Amino acid sequence: MLRALLVCVTVAGCVPTERIVLLPEKDGRPTAVTVKQRDRQVVLDKPYDAATLTLAEPWRYNATPAEIDATFGAALAAQPERATHYTLYFVEGSDELTEDSKDVFEHVFGDLASRKVPDIVVVGHTDAVGSDKFNDELARKRADAVRTALVKRGIAEADVVAIGRGKRALLVPTPDGVAEPRNRRVEIVVR
Repeated sequence: MLRALLVCVTVAGCVPTERIVLLPEKDGRPTAVTVKQRDRQVVLDKPYDAATLTLAEPWRYNATPAEIDATFGAALAAQPERATHYTLYFVEGSDELTEDSKDVFEHVFGDLASRKVPDIVVVGHTDAVGSDKFNDELARKRADAVRTALVKRGIAEADVVAIGRGKRALLVPTPDGVAEPRNRRVEIVVR
């Protein structure tokens, strides 16, 4: 009996398997993933829940931080940080930030300081008031204003890309002519 078990283990050891591990979010928020194989599925919904895909079905187990570090530590260390998104809002018809957004703008620099090589995309948007041409120009003007402010604060010009979307990607869908403050924005993505 022991010999048969050893053979099975050896054979199983030769079969390629996949592992899926749910890692904890840095901010502690809950996440989950469903792993499906054939007619069976398992839900991983706690940090370090794991599943190994076998020939028969997914096998659920609890991984440990030490196991993850030993197995995947080098790969995890090589990953770039996740992107951080900031949204700044503007006074209607201008490239002037609202007072609240001036405070948010200051938080961007804390994030930038923690990144080895910041890669920043600034995307300007408008509400649905005005012509397409006006909104395209205003959106680009807003993005350029934020880019200029970042560069003045010491960010290398080559690390910041600014683009304008006009009213093409409304955060709050509205008909033409509606002044919606949440659409007058610049989105900053720091990668």
